[in-house]
Amino acid sequence: MSVAAPTSAAPTDPPSEQADTPLRARPWRAHLTVALIALALAGYVTNGLWRDPYNHVLSDNVGDQAWFEWLLAYGVHILGTGADPYFADVMNAPLGVNLAANTSITVYTVLFAPLTWLAGPQISFVTILTLNLAGSAFVWYLFLRRWLVSSTFAAALGGLFCGFAPGFVSHANGHLNWTAGWIVPVVLWRVLKLRTPGRWLRNGIVLGLLLAMGFSIAPEGLFYTALASGVFIAAWSLAGPVRQEAIAAVPTVLRALGVTAVVAGALLAYPLYMHFAGPLAFKGTGFNQRYFVEDVASYLSYPSRSLAGLLGFGSDLGPNRTEETSYFGVPLIALLLVAFRLLWQQAGPGRRATLRAIAVVGVFFLVLSWGPRLNWMGDEINIPLPYALLAHLPLFDSALPLRFALALAGVFGILLALLIEHMVTNRANIPASMRLALGAGVAVALLPIFPLPVRHQERAPEPGFIRNGTWRQYVSDDGVLTALPFALNVHADGQRWQAYTMARGGAQFRIPDGYFLGPQTTGEEGRKLVGRIGAPPLSTDWLFTRAALYGYVPRLSNIDRDQARRDLEYWGVEAVFLADEITGSDHRILFRSAVETTAIELFGPPERVDDVLVWRIRPGVDPVDR
Repeated sequence: MSVAAPTSAAPTDPPSEQADTPLRARPWRAHLTVALIALALAGYVTNGLWRDPYNHVLSDNVGDQAWFEWLLAYGVHILGTGADPYFADVMNAPLGVNLAANTSITVYTVLFAPLTWLAGPQISFVTILTLNLAGSAFVWYLFLRRWLVSSTFAAALGGLFCGFAPGFVSHANGHLNWTAGWIVPVVLWRVLKLRTPGRWLRNGIVLGLLLAMGFSIAPEGLFYTALASGVFIAAWSLAGPVRQEAIAAVPTVLRALGVTAVVAGALLAYPLYMHFAGPLAFKGTGFNQRYFVEDVASYLSYPSRSLAGLLGFGSDLGPNRTEETSYFGVPLIALLLVAFRLLWQQAGPGRRATLRAIAVVGVFFLVLSWGPRLNWMGDEINIPLPYALLAHLPLFDSALPLRFALALAGVFGILLALLIEHMVTNRANIPASMRLALGAGVAVALLPIFPLPVRHQERAPEPGFIRNGTWRQYVSDDGVLTALPFALNVHADGQRWQAYTMARGGAQFRIPDGYFLGPQTTGEEGRKLVGRIGAPPLSTDWLFTRAALYGYVPRLSNIDRDQARRDLEYWGVEAVFLADEITGSDHRILFRSAVETTAIELFGPPERVDDVLVWRIRPGVDPVDR
């Protein structure tokens, strides 16, 4: 199979026909070594959370960590109550949240439910985050070793690069979906197996199961993987040296894909319905596709969480530290251009077909990552790009363009592995000066982007009022309780504390608002509009957000109290509470005193219960006029 031919073998030799090296003869030792290195690196990147998982939070993305901890706790709620995995009524009272239109990581929430119940969603979160990073590097290593290179060292270096590329370390700031990069090589592996004669039924079933699993963990990443597979296969199949090989495989591949469609379609029918047509579905995404694009200069820059960033060479061209999706640096870009030319010159016709297809995939995703308009050094230039034609198409309208740059990590990792393979297996034919130059180039390219641990900060501890179950005395069964300020991505404590009660099982309260993606309004109009972050704010929740973020305390009148009565009655709130500590993002201090002053002005004097201030709310009655 030419797509799998190592550079040191004939273009049609599959890897299984190569002579075994000592490590290949005992692969478990190599596998164990790479796995341990990957796990150690993942633990190093996430060590700030591991040091105190209950009180530490990712300072660059407090909101997303709260969201994923909430989802993990909801997994316990699903198993304990039979709740709908794709629609939750315990958040955003009284409407609920369409989880299929969000990132629901359903497989993770169910598989890790026992750990969540035993140790809490904080432990499950950091465990999955660590395993995602390590697993991505390890599975990429296995993929490269099986399909593209014969050198264990080349596969290991390429795999570690793919797993810990700047974009994935950046997404380790809270994204359990995007750090699940192991899904990509697993799916690609099974796609390449579709052509195996006589195995179309089994291969189709396996791929269908994988697609269903991948959709439940990282649907946007699965979309990118499908795009990459299609572009690669098309570019590879059109190459003259392998065209007949590709044509011969078409009947087998089509039969397998038919089985895949049936299996995946059956398993995904309900979640796909919920995503596109279910209650509280919406069009597109809640984020601006003109803002979340990759600046061309960012490919030449260094990430903030890297050795180069530590030395002051980091860049702030990204929209935030969670979306530094390229940031490879000039040395690596230059090295890979040289590597591609060198590999091309040394490759036979079959290998050139593979290299060409890899290059086409890279250019395709590079251009898409730039978004609908070209950006350079932080400025948008009025030059329309291909994404402008795609932005309103289904799936593309829900994607953030800059995340297409994550596919370049896989492309670059493959090229890096092929380069190392060439250096190792052709050592005798490469002049010493060139070997030295290439080795130095690899070091200069990779050392600056070696990752730093993700940043963390302290977060407000769970109040005893919640932990001890005292809240049950203030809320009826399935009643609505809210912390102040109301839960949102920039002050997510209330959502976290609800998650902790779900993780323990038993009685549960609902909350208004929350951090999620939802429609701008209800009904058919909401389906036609792009989404938004959280629920549309009402006067009362916005009142407390302003107090928390800006310290703004307005003079309130009975008109404000009347509005608050109507808002609280709409939500069905029975009690509100204010903890002694509240958490902001990126080490930002929230103005708790302003929140307390506003609450007293609106609701009157509170009662002190355990370690919180509580105000009972009689729907339609409180707050009373003064």
